[in-house]
Amino acid sequence: MNKKRYPSDLTDGEWKHIKGLIPKANPGGRKRTTKMRAVCNAIFYLIRGGIPWEMLPSDFPNWKTVYHYFRLWRIQGVWKAIHDRLRTRLRQQLGRKPTPTAAILDSQSVKTTEIGGAARGYDAGKNVNGRKRHLLLIVTLISSPSES
Repeated sequence: MNKKRYPSDLTDGEWKHIKGLIPKANPGGRKRTTKMRAVCNAIFYLIRGGIPWEMLPSDFPNWKTVYHYFRLWRIQGVWKAIHDRLRTRLRQQLGRKPTPTAAILDSQSVKTTEIGGAARGYDAGKNVNGRKRHLLLIVTLISSPSES
């Protein structure tokens, strides 16, 4: 059990949900001495407080170590995997489909010739004589294979 020091620190339940997504230490190298929960707590402290890396309090791991893991996990897609897992669990708790669907609606006014007709109108908002085209894009986000 980790004693909570800051409001941004992970609870035991929160840590249980994401610890499986944190990469293990590389085999064959030095043993990892930094606790990954402390690194996560430091990152969340920085994000919540909006402070520079160099101003990380001394009761967290060294800021350079924390930044190293933050950058490495960003490159490896760990943050996306954490986000996707938490989003999926929350959506399921709310009784929704695990993957969200979004719709994007847009329109475009296109100038046409000066000759009138049924296919020609007027867009007063843009002061354009012509046609108005509409586009609807429906996107379903697909979960990554690591979400199980």
